[in-house]
Amino acid sequence: MSLIELDANNPQQVFPTPAQALAEPNGLLAYGGCLSEIRLINAYQLGIFPWYNPDEPILWWSPNPRLVLFPDRLKLSRSLQKTLRQKPFQIKYDTAFEKVMHGCAAPREGSSGTWINPEILNAYQKLHASGVAHSFEAWQQDELVGGLYGVAIGQVFFGESMFHTKTDASKVVFAHMVEQLTAWGYRLIDCQVTNKHLLSLGAEEIPRSQFQDFLSEWCNATPSASAWQR
Repeated sequence: MSLIELDANNPQQVFPTPAQALAEPNGLLAYGGCLSEIRLINAYQLGIFPWYNPDEPILWWSPNPRLVLFPDRLKLSRSLQKTLRQKPFQIKYDTAFEKVMHGCAAPREGSSGTWINPEILNAYQKLHASGVAHSFEAWQQDELVGGLYGVAIGQVFFGESMFHTKTDASKVVFAHMVEQLTAWGYRLIDCQVTNKHLLSLGAEEIPRSQFQDFLSEWCNATPSASAWQR
């Protein structure tokens, strides 16, 4: 099956069905297009997200299976529960979205580059300005030491990336994020692809078809009126 090239000048172009995605590499569905707000929102509602290296065209993915977290299934280890009780960080949301993105884009140990390029930074900052993309942050003495960002549509939060510069900061901010999203009536957190860190926190793999069924229902539902209000 050949990949479909998206038209960069037609942001409302219909995406191919995720069932057409390649098995190897897992979930690669289309390439090209643009990162306009309408195209990104359309993509997320279908369970599609962009991920590509700076020297590549925009690549669009919908992996199978999909890693998700149902908020009521969050798992906290004893050590993390102890850390949470100690309250080493002040947790906020939407106070430093750009800083969180830059933190996520910073080089990681064992990696020389990042997929969060200027095009991605610009696109998601526009989504944030529109009230679609959001950040959660861990602060310590006015220093940003961890955080994550993602896209919120209906009762679904699509996680994108997280970072930390202090031990356990990303785990703590993740736990607080889940608690807050639960209070706001969110039903599902998309974790995209499987990794041990998120599995340890209660994330689980589900079939792509089931994920899309959840999106069809919950992306069209309404969270609490207090969601994201300051």
